[in-house]
Amino acid sequence: MNKANKEIFLCSICNINSGTCNEDCKFCSQSVRYKADIDRYKQKAIEDILKEATAARDNGALGFCLVTADKGLNDKTLNFVCSIAKVLTKEVPQLRLIACNGTASLEQLLILKEAGIKAYNHNLETSKEFYPSICTTHSWEERYETCQNVNKSGLVLISGGIFGLGETNVDRVSMLEALNSLNPTSVPINFYHHNEALELEPNSLDIEEAFSLIKLTREMIPNADRIMIAGGRELMFGDRQNEIFKYGANSIVIGNYLTTSGRIMSKDLDMIQSLNLKVAKKA
Repeated sequence: MNKANKEIFLCSICNINSGTCNEDCKFCSQSVRYKADIDRYKQKAIEDILKEATAARDNGALGFCLVTADKGLNDKTLNFVCSIAKVLTKEVPQLRLIACNGTASLEQLLILKEAGIKAYNHNLETSKEFYPSICTTHSWEERYETCQNVNKSGLVLISGGIFGLGETNVDRVSMLEALNSLNPTSVPINFYHHNEALELEPNSLDIEEAFSLIKLTREMIPNADRIMIAGGRELMFGDRQNEIFKYGANSIVIGNYLTTSGRIMSKDLDMIQSLNLKVAKKA
């Protein structure tokens, strides 16, 4: 691990509207089509969002991501995210605000930027070739175009994908090549967390394969500042989570995910300290 990787960038995500999406992404329990047993709500109260943001800050997070469950931004969602961003910028200025609101136009992204959003997260999820197997209601090309729009807007691009959806090694390489072409600053890597309501088979990756995929991601996207291990970390790696940093990861999501629980934040902080690593203090 080089000197830069000895600092671990922490990010927290906040599901500000949940389970309202009409798309048919087979990996996503937030789709209304699959009737997964999750919390569903249209707009989280600003008081609750601020509470989560404050807890994230107090536990060392630099990034705080505002996530919505829809295909993309519409006027109502855009206004909601902007209103939250303005409050958080004032109340917790230490946090770097990230938006993750689906497909977005250049114009919409510039409005978010004006409101205080610093980065935009939009994952490619998998390869262009495999994508029609997991989603039919919108195209992979729309996702890629949104990432291009992020780059044009001057916002920091965060883009990654999911391993364990049933894709082949060829698909994995194809996705990583596409991600590298977008030059993302941060690459969130998720490992599919199965929900019994979903049509996909459970994640069949074993732990050694998962470690090798972190290493491959770092090798194929060498200019990314951060390789972040996000959803599915606890389930995929269990009591060997401390090994992810050996393979090129230098960022993790702390706290809960969108519809699944994460590890207690203090345990992640203890893990980082036990490895003689430091929590990054600036992006």
